[in-house]
Amino acid sequence: LLLYIPTRLEDLRVKLENEGLVNISYVVVNHQGAQSQREFHLLKESVSDYITVYQQEEQQDDVWTTLNGNKDDFLIYDRCGRLVYHLGLPYSFLHFRYVEEAIKIAYCGNKCGNCSYTDPDIDDICENITRKADELEEREPKPTDQHSHHHNLHRHEHHH
Repeated sequence: LLLYIPTRLEDLRVKLENEGLVNISYVVVNHQGAQSQREFHLLKESVSDYITVYQQEEQQDDVWTTLNGNKDDFLIYDRCGRLVYHLGLPYSFLHFRYVEEAIKIAYCGNKCGNCSYTDPDIDDICENITRKADELEEREPKPTDQHSHHHNLHRHEHHH
């Protein structure tokens, strides 16, 4: 289980990069516990150099407490450093598409004002992603069960 999330995260990173979503920073925060600290090298070895693995020190304030989150959460920020999504379990399981979709929305979402981090190619990439998502949605069978549910992501607006 320790290496499951980072390995899946590496797969997601590669998938998004192949779709044109580049210049995304990925950070895995290791737990403060003694066992997690001893196994830090295994965690670091389970991902490429494109994913930063941050080792918390036992005596420092816990990063997850500071961020109002838990160790299995995904916090997704836009290019300006604003928290856009905070996904907890079960929405943070990478075999679901919530994390992937949240990253795409943060990447392609409306930018506020003149942004020095905007690349002119982003609009084309995002248009392709939107078109592919629409095509996939058209091909998927619609649920006929009246008990099916649509889950919204926990979205944050303009938090720093």
